[in-house]
Amino acid sequence: MKKFLNRPENFVLESVSGFAESHADFVAMNPAPLYLRRRSPKRKGVAVISGGGSGHEPLDIGYVGTGMLDAACPGAVFTAPTPGQVVAAAESVARADGVVLIVKNYVGDLKSFELARDMLDLPVSWVLVNDDVAGVGPDHPAGRRGIAGTVIVEKIVGAAAERGMSLTDCKRVGDKANQATATMSVALTSCSVPGAAATFEIGAHEMEMGVGLHGEPGRTRIPTMSANEIASALVEQISEDLQFRQGGAVLLFTNGLGGTPLGELYLLHAAARAELMRRGVEVKRSLVGNYATSLESAGASLSVCTLDDELLGLWDAPVRTVALRW
Repeated sequence: MKKFLNRPENFVLESVSGFAESHADFVAMNPAPLYLRRRSPKRKGVAVISGGGSGHEPLDIGYVGTGMLDAACPGAVFTAPTPGQVVAAAESVARADGVVLIVKNYVGDLKSFELARDMLDLPVSWVLVNDDVAGVGPDHPAGRRGIAGTVIVEKIVGAAAERGMSLTDCKRVGDKANQATATMSVALTSCSVPGAAATFEIGAHEMEMGVGLHGEPGRTRIPTMSANEIASALVEQISEDLQFRQGGAVLLFTNGLGGTPLGELYLLHAAARAELMRRGVEVKRSLVGNYATSLESAGASLSVCTLDDELLGLWDAPVRTVALRW
């Protein structure tokens, strides 16, 4: 696989450095241990920190800024950040009100963030993101994975912290957003880690249903289908998890995995919206684009978050980051 690359072992540092230099009005970078923090820190209130393996950009570094994350810790590609990164990031942005750690449900992330939590001498809560309805079974020892729904949880918790909500309430709304969100993914191609081969092989007329963000194969491999059929299959899996009620309002988030053109994502989004409407569900808010990627994989995920007035207000709250702003 051809990539813009110098040395694979330097890929993350060089990439994150380029990001920080390009968006110096939003973020400041600490090179060792590596983390990014808000250029304009909050003077008081709860700090919100997340992180995970690189290769999912703009997740998480693109969400550092006003109304979202105070700091993000990028690990090696598809590898959790170290506890030292998380501790250093927390100590640089946290105040007396404490810190919320937003953690994706993978074994490596859990271990790193648990160790960091135990090392920190300040009030700490955490929100575990496990929105992936396909991430169950013996291949997933931690249980349901945290994937694109992480963007929704980070936005909700970041808005709560920006409003001055307490550590307890920031955790409460984060858990609430996670429980209200379900995601299902599909991939048409695999991806390749810099310096390595493709993560799995797939035929020209096949697709993987239920892939993860780290290039993991899906739950099933099936012949390619039309966009309408794909949207129907993804929504069916999500519906089984969320148990939609007639007339309920949702946020529909159609996310690209890195190699899918926006035109295709909008087409898929329209198909998913029609499918939800057919089920009597109102799509009250939409988000479409590459927000939680898997390197260059051609694929997409659908996330649905069931909204109440509190979650809707926090979603609509102002945000100013590199990758998300309104």
